Amino acid sequence: MNRELWLLRHAKSDWHVDADDFDRPLNKRGKRAARRMGAWMKQQQLRPDFILSSPALRAVATAEIVCTEAGLAVQDIHQDKRLYEQGLAGLKAALTGCPARAQRVLLVGHNPELEALLIDLAGLAAVPDADKLLPTAALARLALACDWQHLRPGSAELLSITYARDLPDAC
Repeated sequence: MNRELWLLRHAKSDWHVDADDFDRPLNKRGKRAARRMGAWMKQQQLRPDFILSSPALRAVATAEIVCTEAGLAVQDIHQDKRLYEQGLAGLKAALTGCPARAQRVLLVGHNPELEALLIDLAGLAAVPDADKLLPTAALARLALACDWQHLRPGSAELLSITYARDLPDAC
């Protein structure tokens, strides 16, 4: 297994803003969690080769904050509409567009799609027993035995799930 897929659920959004779902921004807690996750990724030397994000405001904002904190170029974020309300098939279709040379892909998106992808690729037995597998600003790391064109059920191994809420403010 030489490829990794990193699934990052967007950080906490602001439900008090009068905006439709697509345009909902991050709240203060969400911005702080995204900064924590980005700083932790930098500390752990987790540098993706390719970054995919849902075009929804809260996902893009999460990706931008994480990239800034991790020392990654914000302009390298690729937005893909198939990552917003397109289900498991949409996520897999978006991933097939990843460059073949990309060994580590960061995908920033939404539940329930991210949890469905995690369970599909790693298998239900591999995931921890939790009410919410990927709460906001959680990062799941998967090792893949295949390329981006052949993401089949059971083709990945769950390496870890990291929760921003468990990370210190300064990693």
